[in-house]
Amino acid sequence: MTTKSFPNSTRRTLLKSVSGSLLCTVFPGAAFAESSEERTFSPHPGEWQTFDVTTTVNLQNVTGPSKVWIPLPSVDSDWQRSLRSDWTGNPTTVRIDSEKQYGAKYLIAEFDGSVPPELELISRVQTRDRAIDWSQSQPQSAAESAGKLKQWTRSTSLIPTDGIVRVTSNQIVAGARSDIEKAQRIFDWIIVSTYREPKVRGCGTGDIKAMLETKNFGGKCGDINGLFVGLCRAAGLPARDAYGLRLSPSAFGYKELSGNSASLKGAQHCRAEVYLRKHGWVAMDPADVGKVMRLETGNWIKDPDHPVVAPVRKALFGGWEGNWMAYNFAHDVSLPGSSTGKVGFFMYPQAEINGQAVDPLAPDAFRYTISANRIVG
Repeated sequence: MTTKSFPNSTRRTLLKSVSGSLLCTVFPGAAFAESSEERTFSPHPGEWQTFDVTTTVNLQNVTGPSKVWIPLPSVDSDWQRSLRSDWTGNPTTVRIDSEKQYGAKYLIAEFDGSVPPELELISRVQTRDRAIDWSQSQPQSAAESAGKLKQWTRSTSLIPTDGIVRVTSNQIVAGARSDIEKAQRIFDWIIVSTYREPKVRGCGTGDIKAMLETKNFGGKCGDINGLFVGLCRAAGLPARDAYGLRLSPSAFGYKELSGNSASLKGAQHCRAEVYLRKHGWVAMDPADVGKVMRLETGNWIKDPDHPVVAPVRKALFGGWEGNWMAYNFAHDVSLPGSSTGKVGFFMYPQAEINGQAVDPLAPDAFRYTISANRIVG
């Protein structure tokens, strides 16, 4: 098999590429759906799109001092430019800061409780599609140093790399002859072993050790792409989650890979990257393959070669669509001034009232809106 053909593996290849003993019984006795529907999903780097992303926060039932932390786009790369952020509102104090380890930026606003808190943040970003050319190596000048890559192989509180994570990873990649083949095997294993579970709150917890120990492989992007990252790190591949937000509809018509620009609350989505020696940082998103399988047609598609799924599975091993932005790559984030400890990942606004954390997924207590306006011209 040549390097070019990696993204084109069939279901039979998926099943052969990992040990049969490792495959979950997610699809026991499934009758794989047949369809003549042909779909296209083929993002390619091209023109930049510019968006103004507006976040408004309205805390409810505030009876004393409160604090709000809002993630800011913090990524500058060949697929995203984080340009500027501006705010309006009535905070007592406000500042933009960043955490030290990963460089994740955020706006911190404090309110004294004398008036209902009001805050609006507008961040401008530019995004574009990603797609790897598997026939080309990246320029050596773009290569990451060993020191920079080291942090992307470390354990985090939710993504350990020892114990059951390492055992599982070693079994998946046993006999693989290159870092590309290792990444492909892990990507394939994720697709056939995990599934999208709509009942999970938010983007999931991302506790990959618990997933492997309980063999409960249903989850959302924080769980599924987190598991991909952990298995890659345990196999010696630098990998990271990119925590962000869908901004606009998919240009290819996939409703589950789209954002409603007018109302993006709940559009948070994390993706993944893996570092490959010949290609640098490469885009990955097995969680979105599972999302298309579970939700795109209204029927749970259980065949990765289904014509609705196949183009997505191919493209998301090495690419993704630029209707999404990343906030950061940060894990185990300590928010300054917070009394509630670290958050495992940071892509939802966070708040405290009288030193007590407000659940960002509880609309009655923490009302916020996010919208995106595409700037043309």
